[in-house]
Formats: sequence, C-alpha cells, structure tokens
Amino acid sequence: MKYFGMPLGMWVLFGKSFERNLSTHFGLNENTAKTVRKKAKSRYKEIIARVPEFEKADRFKMNIVNCALLCAFVLNMPERPEVGRLTEYYKDSMMTPPMNWFCRMSGKNKFTEKDISSLRATEKLRAADRNPYSWNMELYPYSDGSGYEARFTKCGICTLMQELGLYDLVPAMCRLDYTMSEASGVSDFVREYTLAYGGPYCDCGYKKLKQGSD
Repeated sequence: MKYFGMPLGMWVLFGKSFERNLSTHFGLNENTAKTVRKKAKSRYKEIIARVPEFEKADRFKMNIVNCALLCAFVLNMPERPEVGRLTEYYKDSMMTPPMNWFCRMSGKNKFTEKDISSLRATEKLRAADRNPYSWNMELYPYSDGSGYEARFTKCGICTLMQELGLYDLVPAMCRLDYTMSEASGVSDFVREYTLAYGGPYCDCGYKKLKQGSD
C-alpha cells in the first residue's frame, strides 16, 4: 500500500492526538512522547508498505490503516501496554472532533437502503479471500426490523497484529465499535463473540435507537 493518500491523511489527522495521549494515559513526558511519535512515523510507513493495495470496492481500508497507526505507536512505547489501558488510549486518540463529526454524518445513512445495499456488496465481495489484511462479512438483518448484524469470519486487524506480535492487544481496537456507534447517535452496538477472544466470528450488531431515547 502506498503511504501517500489515506495513510498520510490519517497520520495528519491523528498523529498528534496519539502523541498527546501518551502523556495522558501512560505518563510519558513531552520529550519522550515526541520521540515515540517520531519513531512511530517511520514504523507506520514500514507497516503500510507491507500491506497490499485494497480493491477499490473494499470499504475496510481505513480499518487496517488505523490498525497500522496504533501498532506503530505501541511498538515504540518504552513499555508494552496492557490491553485495558491501551483500550482507553486508543479510544481517546481516535475520538477527536473530526472523528465525532464523521460518526454523526455516517449515522445519517445508517439503516437506509443505500447502507444495506453497500453492506450486501461487501458481503458479496469477500475481499479477504484475496487480501489477508481485509475482511469477509455476512449480513443478517434482524427479523423484527430493529437493525442488523454484520458477522465477520476473517479480520485484517487480527492478521496484521498477529504478524507484529500484538495479537493479545486486538481487543483494544474492537472496543471502539461501541464508541463509534454511540457517537453516531442512531444505534446501540451489541456483540457476543470476537475472533480475538477465540469466538467463531466477530458479530457487530446495530440496533436502532428508539425515537426520543437518550
């Protein structure tokens, strides 16, 4: 994958917040945090270069780019973080004002015909059959019309983090699904299984919020 384009854009958007939260969540002083960020940028480029280009119709490119970003910082931290603290670090580093805006805008199309059609196309694409850093997904609308479940049987984040020796930290990224769903303002996120915890698949359930609910 080429660095210029989305990977560069994501670094510009989130690099500083990842640096800032090194102090907030791990107690690193300003100079150490800057050093970690500088080293992380080089490692980020290396990780991006090992990932093949995604197919144009593949909607999950941003997911693997975000994974590469987090991994680059983790691999340059003075101490390896435990998953609980990393979960909060990743959430606060990602949920910047632009990301919250993105979630709200995405929420406007949630559950629409366009949304369902896009998910059906992703289901049919099965991109992970050709790219191990992508995802395979099946869509299961709820019979009562209350939303749907996207069920993932292959996960690019699991593949990349296992290769980098960080597989036990995958749940730190999974937890952001709840946060982004909440930020959308239109859905509750529900989950029973994840591949990272040995489940048969990752289930991402989105239930419509009732009118007037908080």
